Amino acid sequence: MYVVIAGCGRVGSSMAKQLVDEGHDVVLIDEDSGAFEILGDDFPAQFIVGAALDWDILRRAGIEGADAFAAVTDGDNTNIVCALIAAREFEVRCSIARVYDPLRAELFADTGIRTVCPTREARLMMLDAVRSCPMNTTGG
Repeated sequence: MYVVIAGCGRVGSSMAKQLVDEGHDVVLIDEDSGAFEILGDDFPAQFIVGAALDWDILRRAGIEGADAFAAVTDGDNTNIVCALIAAREFEVRCSIARVYDPLRAELFADTGIRTVCPTREARLMMLDAVRSCPMNTTGG
C-alpha cells in the first residue's frame, strides 16, 4: 500500500513507523523540516517539506497514485481541507482527517470524509473509566 501522511508529529511519525514495519510505502509531508528528525536519516520513507494544502507538494508526494491519505497536522481545518482535496481532486479512495473538534468531526463525516476524533474517543474512554470506579460505600 502507498500512503501519504500530512503531518510528522507524534501521530504521523508513529503511523509511518508502523506502516513501514508492515511493508508499506510511506511519504511524509510537513512544513517543518525538523519534524522528520524524529524518524532518523535512515528511515525508509520519502520526506517532503511543504504545506499539504499545496497541490504541487501533494503531486511531489505521489498523491495521484496513493492508496491512502492521512491528514494528522495540528490543525482541524488543514486536515479537513487536505483530506477533501485528496479524496475529491486526486480520487484517493481512503482519505482520513484527524479532527479534534467533535462537532466538526461529525459535520465533515457527513461529507463522506472519514474523520477520527481523539477528543470524542478520549471522552468515551474517560467516561467508561469513571463509571468503572468503585463507589464509596461508607456513606461519606
